[in-house]
Amino acid sequence: MSRSPISRNADLKRLRDEGYEVEVKSGYLLVSSIPYVDSNRQIKRGVLVSTLEMAGDKAVNPVNDHTVMFAGEQPCDERGGPLQQIYHSSQRSEVVPGLVVSHKFSAKPPGGYLDYHHKISEYAGILARYAQRIQPEASARTFAPVICTEDDNGVFEYLDTASSRADITAVSRKLAGHRIAVVGLGGTGSYVLDLVSKTHVAEIRLIDGDRFHSHNAFRCPGAASLDDLRAGMYKVEYLRHRYSAMRRNIVAIPEYIGEENLHHLEGIDFVFLCLDNGGAKGVVMDALIRQGVPFVDSGIGVTNDDDRIRGQLRVTASSVEKSSHVSKVVPRGDIGGDNLYVTNIQIAELNALCASLAVIRWKKMVGFYADLEEEHHCLYVIDGNCLHNEETNAPADPDAA
Repeated sequence: MSRSPISRNADLKRLRDEGYEVEVKSGYLLVSSIPYVDSNRQIKRGVLVSTLEMAGDKAVNPVNDHTVMFAGEQPCDERGGPLQQIYHSSQRSEVVPGLVVSHKFSAKPPGGYLDYHHKISEYAGILARYAQRIQPEASARTFAPVICTEDDNGVFEYLDTASSRADITAVSRKLAGHRIAVVGLGGTGSYVLDLVSKTHVAEIRLIDGDRFHSHNAFRCPGAASLDDLRAGMYKVEYLRHRYSAMRRNIVAIPEYIGEENLHHLEGIDFVFLCLDNGGAKGVVMDALIRQGVPFVDSGIGVTNDDDRIRGQLRVTASSVEKSSHVSKVVPRGDIGGDNLYVTNIQIAELNALCASLAVIRWKKMVGFYADLEEEHHCLYVIDGNCLHNEETNAPADPDAA
């Protein structure tokens, strides 16, 4: 099957983006899972087949053939009567290997069809209209998983239909082409990966020298198997393997970051720092600020107070426009003292929240989310459930006291 004509033609791509199951085979346009009513008033699914006129790799308007073929039984109305208004003829024919059409329909709107999206959506709408009178949720727009090819220029193994369903494709594309690094793949870093892996970034570089052991399984998304733990993989290799099922261009670097290997961050557009090692963090932050590379650093501090966990989360951003605050608010020493986080305490919900705040901050910085205050330092306090924004770029309120 070739998907090249689909990605290169706006009308075919629109069908696919709207959730239709579209294929191009042997010069035919195939659209599967079209709901219709059979003579017993049962809802069935068939395939609409149209000839596809091409000029090289471009589809031309279907002005020469307004008919379609159909693989399925004779479609009927909600009472089980044949749809005579679109019926043209019946003849069995194997148009492509393994697909036999039985019927031909003819319905030509005034002026003809504008393009293949117009043609297919009209025919699908006619058939589905009667099916929906019996089963209201029946729809040809199934949003079934679609395998991506290199021709789709995508980073996913299957198409992102979530953005098209929400009509935010243009917003989501603001993240396309970015190269992201996650330094430290422990509790927070692994959740950062989980969130950014669903975006259109061009590359995700994972940097961490730890092995994946049992305590990690309770600190990261998903469910690791016993075999995963026995394999003794590096965390970055385990996570790359897991997330490669969904997306491409995940690079695993099983090393601890330091002054001697900062070259691993070359070509990166944005960095998520999720390190416990304050000394290494300071080296990386200084280098990124010198090079003008934006980043978000995250941290968690928790204590046991009368058998209840107290503490706070911190998310600090550095941008080209604002970085002087980083040295004042980001600790550079190793985690220690009474901070339970150093013990690998299982607080995945706090890790997930900290990662979410970090990713939201990044998405604000690239224009995905509205960002009126442009806060570069955020604290979440567990007791009281409070968020405090500091280091903002918002203009001063002239009416403030």
